[in-house]
Amino acid sequence: MSFTFGAYTACLQDRTLPEALDVLAGAGLTGAEINTGGFIPSPHAHVDALLASDRARRELLAQFEGRGMTLNGLTVSGNPLSPLPTEGVPHAHDLRRTIELAGELGVRDVVAMSGTPGSDPGARYPSWVVNPWNGIDLEVLEYQWSVAVPFWKEIDALARERDVRVALEMHPRNLVFTPLSFEQLLDRVEPTHLGVNLDPSHLFWQQMDPVACIERLGSHITHVHAKDTAVLPGAAVRGVLDPAFGPVPEDPAARTPTGVGHFCSTWPEDPAWRFVAIGEGHDVDYWAGVLRTLAAVDPDLAINIEHEDAAFDRVEGLERGAGALLAAAREAGL
Repeated sequence: MSFTFGAYTACLQDRTLPEALDVLAGAGLTGAEINTGGFIPSPHAHVDALLASDRARRELLAQFEGRGMTLNGLTVSGNPLSPLPTEGVPHAHDLRRTIELAGELGVRDVVAMSGTPGSDPGARYPSWVVNPWNGIDLEVLEYQWSVAVPFWKEIDALARERDVRVALEMHPRNLVFTPLSFEQLLDRVEPTHLGVNLDPSHLFWQQMDPVACIERLGSHITHVHAKDTAVLPGAAVRGVLDPAFGPVPEDPAARTPTGVGHFCSTWPEDPAWRFVAIGEGHDVDYWAGVLRTLAAVDPDLAINIEHEDAAFDRVEGLERGAGALLAAAREAGL
């Protein structure tokens, strides 16, 4: 066995699934991960129909098999712990349904986020504690863990029942966003089927060393998103947790969607960082080192490109990323 190099199809949601898979295959990729709920629509996987019909599931898998590709992940990136009625309950529902679907499809990996509760039982909005140096913040975190632990115990049990691994993406604005916060989840939940989706871009953003994180997390890494980040000169005065974003544009045509009904704030003109295509932030030699380190952990991981570089259109960005990632694999001897 060996790594499966693929891509997450969220950036190709304006295409049908066959069209999206043709793009990936044309870039030399052999795996794909599709969205099944959360913040992002799921046009490539109609979950209710797939759960209701064995024939629909066979037809879905046949679209991959006919192109020599593997469906290697289902993604439900959302906030299942949110106090917002438009997030918490529906995103938790999406996660449970995705785990059930993964079990029926024989897909081992479900990608999710740990979520962010409110600051207290009466909170209306999620509250991300960035750095709890103030004792009050530790009180907020203890409340948030009291919400998260029973939920993730339940999800771990469901994943175990369905023989599915849930890989949590260590994404800022979530309760789990670093290896140390994931270790807190391990201690409090004691899971058997919860792991990490290793996305170096979120580690670069926080000025962390992905190689050191991989070595620390070890076998807890069950899935990988290949995405790069460029830390820019603006970081010198903004810091990588730059708070100087503007409001969402009033003109709907000028908005950048981040999910269903969610939009990106206006990006600074001189930002501290931005997501870039693989190879645009760190060169092929660096990515070869990342792949070697991952291979020492698990040589059979699914490694999927997540394209979010606004400097390139969707197909060009995927093709550039695939070229750099596959070149890094060759250099690493994988």
